[in-house]
Amino acid sequence: MVQEGIIFNIQRFTIHDGPGVRTELFFKGCPLRCKWCGNPESFQKQIQLGVYRKKCISKNKCGACLEVCPQQDALQFYRGKLVAIDPTKCIGCHACYDACPAEAIKKWGESMTVEECMEIIRKDKGYYTRSGGGVTVSGGEALLHVDFILELFKACKAESIHTCFESTFHGKWEDLEKVLPYTDLFISDLKHMNPDIHKQYTGVSNELILENLTKFSKTGKEIILRIPVIPYVNEDEENIEATANFICNEMEGRVRTLQLLSFMRLGEEKYQSLNMEYQMEKVKINRISFQKKITGIANYFNNRGIHCLVGTKEKQ
Repeated sequence: MVQEGIIFNIQRFTIHDGPGVRTELFFKGCPLRCKWCGNPESFQKQIQLGVYRKKCISKNKCGACLEVCPQQDALQFYRGKLVAIDPTKCIGCHACYDACPAEAIKKWGESMTVEECMEIIRKDKGYYTRSGGGVTVSGGEALLHVDFILELFKACKAESIHTCFESTFHGKWEDLEKVLPYTDLFISDLKHMNPDIHKQYTGVSNELILENLTKFSKTGKEIILRIPVIPYVNEDEENIEATANFICNEMEGRVRTLQLLSFMRLGEEKYQSLNMEYQMEKVKINRISFQKKITGIANYFNNRGIHCLVGTKEKQ
């Protein structure tokens, strides 16, 4: 039994990832590197430190981080303000995070036990009951923490709490099988049907994902599929038709809902805090015309017999 999981965010009262009012736990670590991802803090499995340089008081007026850091050359300054922490030199003591009075240093990730998670989850059991909600795990990639989540979901089911597992499905089928008996609903993406284009924009081929989705469709478990609709990447007719063919033929139409998520520029400040390049900087769209295109895509899927909605709400 895994004693702890590394979680970088817990959202209470969320209504977007599963039915009803939910508590959602976001786990660190992901095998994909989607260029449009709004959560770059989820990429690495280990706890990370990010820097919000605008909040830094300056090393001359404050210098609290320098006073406590045992590896001072890890702290990088520009014009007196902290701008980055070199991950190759940082020893991971997080003393600078504890010392910073201005919250200029952000710690992405926290090690938590199952019971610590359950203490937070139990606070909202009344909302789950009244709304038909529950608990959702996401990432990053939740499959990287499958043994921890297995114990978490066992604890949830022991208290009759609805469970939802959000995953890229890029992982071992045996790991997915572990959580099947304790998961009420799954959520996954279909980012692109062409394996080469999928690898170009996510860092991995889609072959394992499609293989797992095909196997999953035979389990009888419910799944919500999502397409993050990205301009100039996957909104073309050829890819949309191939996606519909896969759902109808390989998955035999066994999809609760297909949700279309419109591209939005998210997480830019988080990329800056981690000293990473935001790769969708040059993408510009006309929001009105793009939404019309997404509506047209939804109509196509519905005409193919696939229940399709724009956005994350199941009823519109």
